[in-house]
Parts: sequence; structure tokens; C-alpha cells
Amino acid sequence: MDDDNQIHVPPSFLAVYTDARGRLTEKADEVRCRYELCEDLAGHLVEHAQTLYHVQAPSEAEILRRIHAGLCTAESGVSVPEATWIVTRLAELLTWQCPELAPVKDAGVSG
Repeated sequence: MDDDNQIHVPPSFLAVYTDARGRLTEKADEVRCRYELCEDLAGHLVEHAQTLYHVQAPSEAEILRRIHAGLCTAESGVSVPEATWIVTRLAELLTWQCPELAPVKDAGVSG
């Protein structure tokens, strides 16, 4: 993604849209747009996850798994690979250990 745009898309997100040969499967502008959406969503989920932790007191891992399951539904507007990236990023933002996220049939938006 070597164009003039100021948004830096991290390699971890580029991997969501990269094929086995290392080529993007979508146009750079679309990948950048999806990255911004996913990064914003991860940021917005921080407070929600913290509230769940303090109110319901399940484990950090269980909260992240539940959020992942919710994001893997068609209604979420993100694809399963994006959902996995969002939850991994959310764990980073919270400084929580990210659990292994169970593979889910892609019911979200196609990437």
C-alpha cells in the first residue's frame, strides 16, 4: 500500500486481505476503509469489554470469545477474518491475553 494516503494499515490487517502469493485481494482503498472501520470498532469495544468484566465478572478470555461470536454473525457487518482481527486488536488495547478464537463459518460480510 505505497500510495500517498496517510493511513498506515498494519501488516496484521493486510494479512486479512492478502492471498497466498502476498497480493491484496481487494483494492487498496477498500482495504484501508475496512481497516479504519475495524480499528474504530475495536476501540469502541474497549469500554464495553471492561464493563462486562466488572459487571458480569466472567474471565477476560470468555468476554473476548463472546464478542468474537457476536462479530461473526451476518448482522455485524464484518467478515469472520475481520472479526478475529478486531478481537485480537481489542485484546491488545485492553492488555488482555487473547484466547484461541474458534473458527466460525464466515457468515459476515464478504471481504
